[in-house]
Amino acid sequence: MAEKLRETPLLDELEKGPWPSFVTEIKKSAVKNSMANDQLGILERSYKDRIGHWKHGGLVGVMGYGGGVIGRYSDLPEEYPECAEFHTIRVNQPAGWFYTSDVLRKLCNVWEKHGSGLTNMHGSTGDIIFLGAKTEALEPVFADLIDMGFDLGGSGSDVRTPSCCCGQARCEWACYDTMGFTYNLTQHFQDELHRPAFPYKFKFKMAGCANDCVASVARSDMSIIGTWREDIKVDQGEIAEYAKTVNIADDVADRCPTGCISWDGKTFDIDNANCVKCMHCINVMPKALAPGDEKGATILLGAKAPIIGGALLASVLVPFVEMGEENYEDIYELAEEIWDVWGEHGMNRERVGEFIQRVGMGNFLEQVGLDPEPEMIMHPRTNPYIFFELDEEED
Repeated sequence: MAEKLRETPLLDELEKGPWPSFVTEIKKSAVKNSMANDQLGILERSYKDRIGHWKHGGLVGVMGYGGGVIGRYSDLPEEYPECAEFHTIRVNQPAGWFYTSDVLRKLCNVWEKHGSGLTNMHGSTGDIIFLGAKTEALEPVFADLIDMGFDLGGSGSDVRTPSCCCGQARCEWACYDTMGFTYNLTQHFQDELHRPAFPYKFKFKMAGCANDCVASVARSDMSIIGTWREDIKVDQGEIAEYAKTVNIADDVADRCPTGCISWDGKTFDIDNANCVKCMHCINVMPKALAPGDEKGATILLGAKAPIIGGALLASVLVPFVEMGEENYEDIYELAEEIWDVWGEHGMNRERVGEFIQRVGMGNFLEQVGLDPEPEMIMHPRTNPYIFFELDEEED
């Protein structure tokens, strides 16, 4: 039990606005947890000194795992002894972030028993985040999580915890079972998830449709986004109803990224050969339009947030793949081919998107055994020169 809450005049300012404050939540834990109380103190000190008082150094984890625990050590251990070690544990979240209240209570009980009681639901990769554990608590926490059926997520240069949208569980636009595939993928790549062996991290994110509610196209190395191959289904009667309240010319046709929609005031027509399945028209008029029946997914590669280099959006790698369980193995084999090439030639802390930028998409495709596709082209060529390999010239 904490004897007395740390004085935090600077942090108290963050509780005065109209919105809920994380400071208030830390104080709730600090009343009964000395680690949370010292966390208040060190955070207040950081605001006062205008520097962070956490340092890196040393590897820490659970037996047999290289990932899942991020070591955190304070540089003020004498002043804040309960925060001398304040490790973060990443817990692999259920697909789609579906919980029962009973499971959430059990997770909180585990953490109040062994750690600071502070959590983050969820981390940027999707994990359940347990904030603040001492080294000796790691194995007991892990044992209790395993008893509940949970496992640690990824950290370091490995496959990070796969995450997905709710998919067909709640969304009518989902073109494949994102949750089922995410669970299957997580089980398949257990070794890659727990034992770092890559140049840097590798993220999978699964989105059921092009609305991409998990932002996979911007935040994952391999994004698998639901799509379809047939024409968009059009109900002209419902279109007429929407025309009474929606400016179809301005709000739908003119906003189509490829200009494949035409509207003459009576007839709504889509040039499906030029449709890129962006979902905008369906979002505006969901009763009138719907995806085609032949559903699957597009595989994209190479997104990342700005850390060393700038941000990257993913590029199309496979325009369409069927997503039944019998097709999963093909996706896994493609991922392993990518890892083999990237692992051999990638530089330390170089994401796969940066690697492709460095070696060129053509060279990369040749190494992973994929043929070029028109959908892979991001923009028309800017270099008028074309260079041929010697064997191409001879042919």
